[in-house]
Amino acid sequence: MNTNQDIRVACVGAGYFSRFHYESWVRMPGAIPVGSCNRDLEKARATGLPAYQDILQMLETEEPDLVDIILPPVAQAKAIRTALDFGIKWMICQKPFCLSLAEAKAVTSEAEAAGATIIVHENFRFQPWYRAIKKAMDKGLIGRPLQATFRLRPGDGQGPKAYLDRQPYFQEMPRFLVHETAVHWIDTFRFLFGMPSAVYGDLRRVNPVIAGEDAGYILFDHPNGLKALFDGNRCLDHQAENLRQTMGEALIEGTEGSLVLCGDGSVELRGFGKQERQQILPPSNHDGFGGDCVHVLQSHVISGLLRGTPFENTARDYLDVIRIEEAIYRAAAEERKINLETP
Repeated sequence: MNTNQDIRVACVGAGYFSRFHYESWVRMPGAIPVGSCNRDLEKARATGLPAYQDILQMLETEEPDLVDIILPPVAQAKAIRTALDFGIKWMICQKPFCLSLAEAKAVTSEAEAAGATIIVHENFRFQPWYRAIKKAMDKGLIGRPLQATFRLRPGDGQGPKAYLDRQPYFQEMPRFLVHETAVHWIDTFRFLFGMPSAVYGDLRRVNPVIAGEDAGYILFDHPNGLKALFDGNRCLDHQAENLRQTMGEALIEGTEGSLVLCGDGSVELRGFGKQERQQILPPSNHDGFGGDCVHVLQSHVISGLLRGTPFENTARDYLDVIRIEEAIYRAAAEERKINLETP
């Protein structure tokens, strides 16, 4: 789509995280939010947009160009199929994408057959610190990257009331740390280092009140000999005023130097053999979510529609993330490294 007209955006879902979507659309050049649909009509009305309980009614009334699906996986496929049946050609869908790899593959194929495009709202790769790290690596500032570690430490997982004030369904998810949280770094590592060839997982549950795993290690074999480690524990914290800013700390080491992601969103570079660090990205001054990554992702989609710039994380591309997630759970269950087959 290349058009001189603003893109009309209809949103499906008005839960906890949706506020970041709506706030972004309101200040988005080139986009006009035209409606909100939610089974709780009062939540839809609270967005300040025309409110609906029925998706089809919203689509018929507002005639949007783009549908933003801000729903949990259990409701995503139905919403996508409703939009496809109506003739919608452009959609954004929140992660985790669908209930299973099989369902994700099915709706992706249905969308492609209808000439429609779905962008998965996997926004962590759009956080400014990962863009800065990617740029530094592409410039060769650390030489050949050999080791990478991200330590997830949001500090929100202790005690019987863990997650209840924000996303209480976290307590009931049978697959939690990887499916809900580490999936962000599956995609981010893929963005930074390339598609992994093998994975290993060692997962465990620390807080007994939740159903799924909340801690563990995931090891990735990436191209050119790079090994990446996701070291996650939602019960522990890291040094940051806002623990949810970066949700942890990262270290990427190469033959010519290393990059450090700090909890304030800053990125520092240290040359090999040097003592001092150079700050290549200052601390984030954004008081919302993840360095305003929701807005950056949605701006990326609008740019693709208006100017034809290439999309990241189309549904077809994102199927690899789901395949990797499934392999991690299998690796943990079988206590062995799993080699990933090229789809």
